[in-house]
Amino acid sequence: MLERSPLGRHQVAAAGLRAARRRRRTRRTGVLAVLVALALSLSGAALVMGDFPLSLGQVLGALVGAEDPSARFIVVELRAPRLLLAVLVGVAFGLAGALFQSVLRNPLASPDIIGISQGASAGAVAALLLGGLSGAAVSLSALGGGSLVGLLLYAVAWRGGMTGHRFVLSGIGVAYVCAAVVGYLLTRSEVNQAQVALRWMAGSLAQAEWGLVQVLAGALALLVPLVALVARRLDLLLLGDDQAGGLGLRPELVRAAVIALGVALACAATAAAGPVAFVAFVAAPVARRLLSDGSLALAESALVGVVLVVGADLLAQHLLPGDLSVPVGVVTGAIGGPYLIWLMSTGRTAAR
Repeated sequence: MLERSPLGRHQVAAAGLRAARRRRRTRRTGVLAVLVALALSLSGAALVMGDFPLSLGQVLGALVGAEDPSARFIVVELRAPRLLLAVLVGVAFGLAGALFQSVLRNPLASPDIIGISQGASAGAVAALLLGGLSGAAVSLSALGGGSLVGLLLYAVAWRGGMTGHRFVLSGIGVAYVCAAVVGYLLTRSEVNQAQVALRWMAGSLAQAEWGLVQVLAGALALLVPLVALVARRLDLLLLGDDQAGGLGLRPELVRAAVIALGVALACAATAAAGPVAFVAFVAAPVARRLLSDGSLALAESALVGVVLVVGADLLAQHLLPGDLSVPVGVVTGAIGGPYLIWLMSTGRTAAR
């Protein structure tokens, strides 16, 4: 048999590489299309379902300004703000989880595991119970609490260079401290005040209104383009610090920027809807499993976050028994808990 020339082997390898790239693009396009279709379907269901069911035609008419005052009030004033808040919260948590898990290279590196959400909760509960504040002041306090925890974690975990396991372990310790602070404040408060704080801590979309949606949308309009800018550098950082440094990158600076963006996204979402559990933790791993190509999957993670939050809120409002709707964080926690157990069991199996 004649041996192939080096040129022939090079052409075969190039053709294989092009075919692999085409397969990845095709798979990515398919995954994006499925996630977008699922998000749109759940969004449509959220607008038509409720105590006063509407047809899809009534919903579309209300959105374009048709003269049906009852349908317009239900859609525009009640259901649309809640839906849009769910979408924005899903995008923020999905991106935050993807950034943390990628830059720290640890599947446990999620805002609700490493203390960011707990810090935001401590800030909000302190504002509610100590200051008697409400509305935007609570959101600002949550933002401040989560940001303070993020800065503390970076200062504690950075010691001659950032490592993912040190950041995660420090975050778990800080999360327990914040949980202790919240527990102390709850035990020293009035029953009615504690009930309000507990409902916020469960993660709820019941407070949705257009002003809150606009604030969160404005925050994401600033943060998402920055995520897109840093994504290419994060891709290079995943090659390793030595390789990234050889390509002209400053690894610690990029790592600090990515962590800062993750903290900002998680704090913005928590300030708007409370610590909706496990969305940031689950979104990125699910997106990467759908793609199966080892990429960052930022857009896919954001869409998975949207599907999780909108779907969980739909389930909490309309499909669970009870007179009052369950906070969306209760449903996402019920989804994320078994996923964490499964992740730990498969991790032990792989290690063995």
